Amino acid sequence: MRPVEGLRLPKFFDYYHSPLKLVATAEGGVAGWRLSKDTGGWHEANNLVDKVLFVGGDEINEISPAEFVQLTEHERGRYLSGDGPIFALYETVRAIEDTLRAERRYPTPQEHALIRGVRRRTFVMFEEQLQQAGDPAADPTIAS
Repeated sequence: MRPVEGLRLPKFFDYYHSPLKLVATAEGGVAGWRLSKDTGGWHEANNLVDKVLFVGGDEINEISPAEFVQLTEHERGRYLSGDGPIFALYETVRAIEDTLRAERRYPTPQEHALIRGVRRRTFVMFEEQLQQAGDPAADPTIAS
């Protein structure tokens, strides 16, 4: 994608309830990456760059890096399953959320902080695994 003058990257979006990030390319352009709900990795989404930057819509919202991390991990925890420490942490969050639903209440400040902290941790863990596997869009530093 061509350079866009004055555009500060990275940018993060909630695109139809799916995490999408725009990052700078080595050539000075813009690349779009959307979360794969099948693998938890990143799929090239350059076709969405103009839409999120210039068209917009009710289901496209720019979000902060912290919100991006939370949305990404919410989606990964919801759609992925497996073994290992990351999935054990996803189960911990799912158990808290199931309890909240069963009790028909909002999380306490402590529960909210626990969920957010676990998701920050799983984001870094997952992104580090993606980097090791060669995913060009993986970036654990977003959660820092």
